Amino acid sequence: MKIGTPKETFEGENRVAMTPASAKDLQKLGYECLIETGAGTAAGFSDQAYADAGVEVVKTGAALFKAADIVAKVRPPSDTEVKRLRDGQTLISFFYPAQNAELMDAANKKGASVIAMDMVPRISRAQKMDALSSMANIAGYRAVIEAGNNFGRFFTGQITAAGKVPPAKVLVVGAGVAGLAAIGTSTSLGAITYAFDVRPEVAEQVESMGAEFVFLDFEEEQQDGSATGGYAAVSSPEFAAAQLAKFREIAPEMDIVITTALIPGRDAPELWTKDMVESMKPGSVIVDLAAERGGNCKLTVKDEKIVTENGVTIIGYTDFPSRMAAQASTLYATNIRHMMTDLTPEKDGVPNHNMEDDVIRGATATHKGEITFPPPPPKVAAIAAAPKKEAPKELTAEEKRAKEVADFKAQTKNQVTLLAVGAALLLGVGLVAPASFMQHFIVFVLSVFVGFQVIWNVSHSLHTPLMAVTNAISSIIILGALMQIGSGSALVIILAALSVFMTGINIFGGFLVTRRMLAMFQKS
Repeated sequence: MKIGTPKETFEGENRVAMTPASAKDLQKLGYECLIETGAGTAAGFSDQAYADAGVEVVKTGAALFKAADIVAKVRPPSDTEVKRLRDGQTLISFFYPAQNAELMDAANKKGASVIAMDMVPRISRAQKMDALSSMANIAGYRAVIEAGNNFGRFFTGQITAAGKVPPAKVLVVGAGVAGLAAIGTSTSLGAITYAFDVRPEVAEQVESMGAEFVFLDFEEEQQDGSATGGYAAVSSPEFAAAQLAKFREIAPEMDIVITTALIPGRDAPELWTKDMVESMKPGSVIVDLAAERGGNCKLTVKDEKIVTENGVTIIGYTDFPSRMAAQASTLYATNIRHMMTDLTPEKDGVPNHNMEDDVIRGATATHKGEITFPPPPPKVAAIAAAPKKEAPKELTAEEKRAKEVADFKAQTKNQVTLLAVGAALLLGVGLVAPASFMQHFIVFVLSVFVGFQVIWNVSHSLHTPLMAVTNAISSIIILGALMQIGSGSALVIILAALSVFMTGINIFGGFLVTRRMLAMFQKS
């Protein structure tokens, strides 16, 4: 069967759903690949590059729709493109079926199967097909670059002969895929980065990337991200008021604000009000990644860059991935290729639209003359729900002392019991074993005991438990072997030498591995 990609008709769209590299992978699945003339030019892929990859270049979009069994696009199809669909044909693209009910109905009447890349469920197995995350990652990165382009200073602080330059302060609102990408880019450029999210479970992710998480002085049980596919749940009015109060408090200090709070299918919540913009310093920049759905900032104008009366630049572009067309096309084409891999398990060039598959079923909007949107929830949870941790009870001074005394008594009792049992065993062995054996046996037992007490207390962050125990055992063996290597028996000498050799490898190898592990945590 043939899979084809037309040139995007949406004004300003530079991405393409098939690259020469992805076309080669699709051919390995058994498909013939088609591309409309000039479809990849804006993304940096020439018609000749496609031809060299074995792709047939078709002159017009109409001819491509007529020849292709599967059509892969970036943007939702236009009315003209929907009219070109035919019975049994498959369309793969961003579709947004919740917002495009009429478009979905028109495609269904044509008998086409529609796979919406924006509906891929957020489960572990589907990450390679998650086009929303791929594009959000690019948008987050590009938002910081765009902010830097409109910001009149360095991101990083500098001390020069000409004077001192303070570092920029960046606030990222929303720590989803786009937010984390923005945080990573901002911190790598040297800015002091702050981040906020209504999901407290992302605080560790934010801090691990070098940013500071902004906490609210507000106690509210937030819904776990697993129940909403990884997205933030709607907050209560009280929480939203506390959130706005916190933003008003920190707004005058921020140089750059990047807002990313958006849940697919819903209008963007208003998080940055007019008075917050007015309180910011002249030259500050706001990049609103939620501009397509109304914007998180009250003053955002969709697809425009404005400058307020107090000198704050507000950027409301909605085409950030398209502004990095080559990278965005490469990632999106890879998402499409992975989707086709799932659709073609036999690699015979014939798609198997298995509606029992969580990923395929979740992304399918129409199939065989039926509208299948909305899909049922996937059988596998998007994210494992975090177990609720009970806050540890704060002990009083008397309770702490009582606990310490009880722990000491329990430890002493265990040690006395262990020594008593060990002594009894030694006496039992001494009754039946010769004196020469007991001399060595007692040394062996004491070595094991001392080794256990010393090695077992080594911090696991410096030495893994496995290495600690094996090195302790190897040390005992190598000492015994060294004592026997001067024996008069040739066989004993050979065995002792082999023991020294093998345990030596283990001991020195363990220390080398440990040193290498520690070196991973050193900056130089």
